[in-house]
Amino acid sequence: MHEDGRQNLPPGQQLLRPGRWPPVGEKQPVGPFDTWTLQLRGLFNSPRSFTLEQLLSQSLVEECIDIHCVTRWTRLGVRFSGIPLARFIKPKDVDPRAAFVSFGARSDRNHSSSVPLDVARTALIALYAEGDPLAPKYGGPVRVIVPNRYFYKSVKWLETIELLEEDRLGYWEKDAGYHNRADPWKEERYLVSGVTKQQANQLIASLDFSELDLMGIDASGRDLSGLKALNALLRNANFMKSNLTAANFSGANLANAHFEDATLRDVNFQGADLEGANLVGADLRGADLRGASLFGADFISLEHPEHHAKLDAGTRLSREQIHLLADSQEAFLKTKTTLP
Repeated sequence: MHEDGRQNLPPGQQLLRPGRWPPVGEKQPVGPFDTWTLQLRGLFNSPRSFTLEQLLSQSLVEECIDIHCVTRWTRLGVRFSGIPLARFIKPKDVDPRAAFVSFGARSDRNHSSSVPLDVARTALIALYAEGDPLAPKYGGPVRVIVPNRYFYKSVKWLETIELLEEDRLGYWEKDAGYHNRADPWKEERYLVSGVTKQQANQLIASLDFSELDLMGIDASGRDLSGLKALNALLRNANFMKSNLTAANFSGANLANAHFEDATLRDVNFQGADLEGANLVGADLRGADLRGASLFGADFISLEHPEHHAKLDAGTRLSREQIHLLADSQEAFLKTKTTLP
């Protein structure tokens, strides 16, 4: 195994140094912690609920679990302490019809996610991380941790565990287009784009993607100079080798987008979500990345370090933005641009 842990990395992932854990998505649960209750409902033979105090009084176990975020960063061997979910879903405790488990969060959007019952039996109801109570920004006080799945399956602020006969898509799968199986070793990040080739051609001709949901659109190899894409939802979009000179992606969601070898001179990325985006070989001279989220983004190829993004004194981004990147990406950016 490489000293940097690459043998344990699923394809397309970057290893974050110990201590880094970028909070992703919503940052706080709804309501005070002193009224926290975890409900077991659905096809349990005896539905019940637990207060936070009752959960903390249980016999806890510690497990080292790897975190694989869908936006292409990984933390290896994070120490979580909590209650094995298998303790609550033994065969004697569940209706024989139960085949899936849905995890519900106490959040503004009431997000949820589901996994098959056999996968749920490997999960941990986490109450501590690295020896400390699980912080709210990381999903505390109660979070389910589902090993060997992208981390959006590990629902924050866990409030309900529901046994189901048929699967139910959660927020990330139904509304954001994330893959329901979420196997990082198979790179099951997204569903297939719902944008047809004809629709894509019409939109590309208009040079205006603003406010549209175009997840997975293939706009590779096109002349898109001057494109307007303000606040567009462009997760997993393909802009490889496209000319995007002076495009405006302000506020856009470009998580896991592909910009390899694209011309991005003078592009406005202010406030954009570029988590997991691939910018290797892209021309970023004069681009404005101020306020953009860059967790998991690639600027240089580790396998072919001569293949990297082009930056200059006009490329605008800050030291704080790149500090949470993988070490190799941070080191590269420090040598190629002046950071305030």
